[in-house]
Amino acid sequence: MKKVLLADNEDGVLALLAAALGNDDRYSLLVARDGEEALALAKKEVPDLVVLDVMMPKVDGYQVCQALKQSPPTRHIKIVMLTAMAQYANRERARAVGADDYVTKPFSPTALRTRVRSLLALG
Repeated sequence: MKKVLLADNEDGVLALLAAALGNDDRYSLLVARDGEEALALAKKEVPDLVVLDVMMPKVDGYQVCQALKQSPPTRHIKIVMLTAMAQYANRERARAVGADDYVTKPFSPTALRTRVRSLLALG
């Protein structure tokens, strides 16, 4: 079973993410509500993939992504940045800190599920 960490400070988005991915018995979902919690949980649980909001309290998603990608025990984790920030510069910054994919809000749960499966090589 693959571990997927959902990190977002909005309960509605977390609920939508859980609904999109939680009905698949190939995933075990973990939840963080701010960047600091996401970083701590990722280091402790070492998930296979993180769906990471950019705009979060305490530590933003870019900082979380960069920290995970620079640390040998967590650098293999696939990271999908999820954000309302759709500008090219935001996408480039996400790529620069090591994000594997970039999804803008509002998002299609079906499309997100497909991207997650692809990144986890689940088909």
